[in-house]
Amino acid sequence: MSRPDDPHVEILTDSTGLREFYRDAPFGVRANMIFSADGAAAFAGRAGPLSCPADQRLLVELRGYADVVLVGAGTARAEGYGPARLSEQQRAERAAEGRSPLPRIAVVSRTGRLPESLFTDPRQRPILITSAHAARRYGLRPDSRHEVVLAGDESVDLRAAVETLTDAGMGRILCEGGPTLLNDMVTAGLLKELCVTTAPKLAGTQPVGAATISTLLTPGALSLRHVLVHEQFLFSRYALAG
Repeated sequence: MSRPDDPHVEILTDSTGLREFYRDAPFGVRANMIFSADGAAAFAGRAGPLSCPADQRLLVELRGYADVVLVGAGTARAEGYGPARLSEQQRAERAAEGRSPLPRIAVVSRTGRLPESLFTDPRQRPILITSAHAARRYGLRPDSRHEVVLAGDESVDLRAAVETLTDAGMGRILCEGGPTLLNDMVTAGLLKELCVTTAPKLAGTQPVGAATISTLLTPGALSLRHVLVHEQFLFSRYALAG
């Protein structure tokens, strides 16, 4: 049911309706994050305690529209990331569009430490994105378990990483955080769209990651696409203004 005084707001009684509001995935980086009502991105080191079934459904739906899922190594380890899983309907839609059956999982890491849960399906090799310095220091190289992408010399250059993924046919990139990777994406000016779930929960101060202070001179402007309400959770979608 839409509110006539605000076309951006819609109340959903069924979370299955979420997917149609996100179908037109942008070419570039779309980020998806969850925050508590008081601004925490995690609780006890994980985003899971803030989430709900509708938020989990949205995560899977957004993956269905992406060519690759990009995540920081800390988040991948904390959340126990594994190979992507999609429904038969999602797979059929992707096949009809001439796309790969599943999105790749790409992990940004300074050390190459990936969770073992990512290697449970040998048919889905994760992509490790790291720097040339880290590759030399930790002996990181492609093997039967994962692909390695070098982006940057001393530290990971996200712009180079995005260009490499795009050149490889993975132009629709879903960034799932955590906060450190989101901060780096924003600072690098790479974000095209931001999807935010606001949980009706209080989490207090919850330090997550090791993000540095942003170098932005002014806050970046966003344009609101919609706000969906389902069981007191807010699902907001913003596009880069202009």
